[in-house]
Amino acid sequence: MRILFVCMGNICRSPTAEAVFREHVRRHAPELELEIDSAGTHDYHVGEPPDTRAIKAAARRGLDLSGLRARQVEYADFERFDLIVAMDRLNHDTLLERSPREYHPRIRLMLEFAEDPEGLDVPDPYYGGAKGFDEVLDLVEEAAAGLLAELRRK
Repeated sequence: MRILFVCMGNICRSPTAEAVFREHVRRHAPELELEIDSAGTHDYHVGEPPDTRAIKAAARRGLDLSGLRARQVEYADFERFDLIVAMDRLNHDTLLERSPREYHPRIRLMLEFAEDPEGLDVPDPYYGGAKGFDEVLDLVEEAAAGLLAELRRK
């Protein structure tokens, strides 16, 4: 199974989700054969590493984002990935607009997998302080458990 996490620029939320979920699978379901990647709906940061604040926040939790590089969602991703997980409704809607209708069921929201989310959007921490990156990690870690549980049911 192939899973793609998507935010706007692929330097904050989606690389964080990629690293968190990769580690969650490594710890709790190493038997699952998954391909995990991330991308952005926009090309603002293509080729760049994640935001330094995201790298630092993840490192405090034992995650290494430093080797990741931003890329933009490509048309082929809609066919290639079995599940495309958007970090918020804006990017979810953008993905639906850009994808053929047949792939719409593959496009979901990250917080759909959280046990009791307060909302459906993982907030974009880019214009805020360091605290926002920790909040993203908290939300993504909670949703990762639900996502893994759903994958195991399939």
